[in-house]
Amino acid sequence: MNFVFLRWSFFLLLSGFSAISLAVIEGHKYPFDNQRDTERFNQLAEDLRCPKCQNQNLADSNAPVARDMRDKVYELMQQGKSDDEVVGYMVDRYGDFVRYNPPMRTNTFLLWFGPLIIFALGLVLLVMVRRGGNKKQMTPLTDAEKQRLAQLKKEGADS
Repeated sequence: MNFVFLRWSFFLLLSGFSAISLAVIEGHKYPFDNQRDTERFNQLAEDLRCPKCQNQNLADSNAPVARDMRDKVYELMQQGKSDDEVVGYMVDRYGDFVRYNPPMRTNTFLLWFGPLIIFALGLVLLVMVRRGGNKKQMTPLTDAEKQRLAQLKKEGADS
């Protein structure tokens, strides 16, 4: 028992140090001459969305496409491109979806209002289903049906 615990402790410790060293290596992969450019790079990586992960920005994603995009952002910044030019390059290549806050245009209408439209349609459908319940008018029983019902009730009570 003690040996198993020791083994697992060593494994967890080794895993922790490996993760820390990978994080340090990743952080120094994009060296800049000054702190301003480092902050600019970090801001761009946070403002651009990973096209594969869709709910993560480039800074948080470990997907290969996000790594390639970070490399391209770094390359464009080294070429002296402005933030708008870097974002423009990414939008030209990946579309407006790559932005976390895409501009309001006709081709991004569904990105902005799609969830609201789907919610409204769901509410309308719910109201229609709730109101459209059983609207059949009940017709009164005929005398023959009443006699048959009474007979069935009597037979059921007798058994």
